[in-house]
Amino acid sequence: MIESATVPVRPDIYLPRPAAITEVRKMTAAETFFRFALMHGERLAYRPGQFIMITVPGIGQMPISITSCPSPDGDTTFDVVIRRVGSVTGAIHRMQPGDVVGVRGPYGTTFPVDTEIKGRDILFICGGIGLVPVRSAIAYVLRHRQAYGNVTILYGTRTPAERLFADELVAWTERKDIHFLETVDRADSSWRGQVGVITNLFPALRVNSERTTAVVCGPPIMYKFVLLELYKLRIMPEHVHLSLERNMKCGIGKCGHCQINHLYACQDGPVIRYADVMDIREAI
Repeated sequence: MIESATVPVRPDIYLPRPAAITEVRKMTAAETFFRFALMHGERLAYRPGQFIMITVPGIGQMPISITSCPSPDGDTTFDVVIRRVGSVTGAIHRMQPGDVVGVRGPYGTTFPVDTEIKGRDILFICGGIGLVPVRSAIAYVLRHRQAYGNVTILYGTRTPAERLFADELVAWTERKDIHFLETVDRADSSWRGQVGVITNLFPALRVNSERTTAVVCGPPIMYKFVLLELYKLRIMPEHVHLSLERNMKCGIGKCGHCQINHLYACQDGPVIRYADVMDIREAI
């Protein structure tokens, strides 16, 4: 009798897998950090820039970006930051370690940090909660720092109280192998740094346009002005990667909620080259 070879079974894209909360940490008045672990020792097998669909039974589901970096040692946990804005996010904000949700995914395209960006200078530009998905790519690049050229990170928030991962921001400031610049729109009595919108940081940049790749994520209003600054720096659209957020309902290109002309943000994105959407007015 010949035994059949064991073939790995891909997760059912329609069926949520149970994941338990292992850590909860308040970050701002609206955002909370959650660490999850898939049950039964499974691994999520994600890449920087991808997202998952989280299901709260009896309430609903939502898309959320993965903010952690894939671990080389096979860590089974993954991290997200969730802003409280509705019934599903409100339910998750009331959860504690040990509570279980459903997870589908990972879905979507990725920041090409281990392919076409490798060896190039990188300019990360993050506004507000846009740091969440980009943090995964930043962590990957810093973990493999020798594989990249100059690394610059720009981060802007509305107020100091809305800054995410404050301890990491301090660590980035102290590193000698990266250039980190930060600003807030409105300062308070505790703030000693730059004040103004994120584009105010661009005059301090010195980039080699031919070898620089830009990674951008933030609120919609930010894209228009950041892209104008990147144009002034002569960074080509094919070397600009955007993370586009849309109202994703299914995550697998079936419902059409995230459609942008012929593109689906859940499949053709969320990470997409600016060159591929620069002629689609609805995209930016």
